[in-house]
Amino acid sequence: MDRVNKIINMLENGQHNEALKEYNQVLKSGNHEEKFLLGEELFQYGFLVEAKALVESLLESYPEEGELLVLLGEILVEAGEEEEAILVLEKISEQDVNYGQSLLLLADLYQIQGLFEVCERKLLTAKELLPDEVIIDFALGELYSEQGEINKAMAAFELVLKEESEIAGVNIHGRMADLLSASGAFEEALTYYGQALDEKLEINTLFGYALTALQAGYNRTAIEKFTELKELDPEYHSLYLHLALSYEREEELENSFQTIKEGIGQDEFNKELFFYGGKIALKLGRVDEAVQYIREALALDPGFIDAAITLNKLFFQQERYEDVIELISQLDITEDAEPQILWDLALAYDKLEEFSYALDKYESAYTFLKNNDAFLQDYGYFLIEEGKTARAAEIFKQLLSTDPSNGEYMDVLERLTN
Repeated sequence: MDRVNKIINMLENGQHNEALKEYNQVLKSGNHEEKFLLGEELFQYGFLVEAKALVESLLESYPEEGELLVLLGEILVEAGEEEEAILVLEKISEQDVNYGQSLLLLADLYQIQGLFEVCERKLLTAKELLPDEVIIDFALGELYSEQGEINKAMAAFELVLKEESEIAGVNIHGRMADLLSASGAFEEALTYYGQALDEKLEINTLFGYALTALQAGYNRTAIEKFTELKELDPEYHSLYLHLALSYEREEELENSFQTIKEGIGQDEFNKELFFYGGKIALKLGRVDEAVQYIREALALDPGFIDAAITLNKLFFQQERYEDVIELISQLDITEDAEPQILWDLALAYDKLEEFSYALDKYESAYTFLKNNDAFLQDYGYFLIEEGKTARAAEIFKQLLSTDPSNGEYMDVLERLTN
């Protein structure tokens, strides 16, 4: 196979033109073994067009050869020609020794296309043919994980663990931990995360461990692991919000706020960090900083409903009613998406004694909040103040229908109807 080695050496040395000339000679007049070996090598080096031509020339002589069809299928997959790859692989006979490998490739292709039932059938057929092939159990575990079938995925990965702890660069203990954590079995997940990290320190696994510890209520462990992750990779943006929450749960508010600042330093466009920083600042009594942080969150996303409502609540506490109206005017939030905005406007206009505007907003909000007792109370009392007793009586009758023993509502309704 001197010519094959010569071509590969030329490619490795950057002699592409010379390699192409030799390649064309093999394609034109090389023997079958040369073509096959060169096709395999070129596929590995990423020369897909050239590899495909060699394999197709061989298939002219051996149209049913499974090994060639599998290789052509792999080349087509790598080239992004999935449909063509399926057509090629489906040609392989069940009696062919390469049939099992073709089933695995087909299963991957059908999974990519979202045809999970077809994928499962291919894998289960392959499992019958090759019961000891752990890669099939791994593929089934990955398939069931993607479908959210936790128990099936766990069973498949447990079979893998009897033989291997890592396949295709995937730590199986880590996979098991992720599945258990997603299903809420946090305690068991932590055991698997520990095993995974003992085998290999990997930042995504470390993040999973820390997050699961936080979900399980082990705040100190979460702080320890998130901090370890931050030291390993300070640009792992997702850690900062969770580390801040871990500190907050331990009532270490200064550490929580400092963590938010560090996170913003790494990711200045993260609205959630600014919003959470605002809430921690409020807990620390730093009202001006809280307003600043929440405004930054809204500047990044004018449709950030939670931030808008939180800031409005703060403005109401400070009796800054003009600021409520100004803030809402700057939002990119439709009234039907968040009717609380209408309610806030009604309250603000009422406090500013702009009663016609307030009435208009109350009436608009009623469309969306007619089943909200707190809103109905505000609306009802506003109507009384405005002298609209008949409408107010309707509102308090509605309140009594959901809370018939409420003495306050009965007294108000009695005054309105007598």
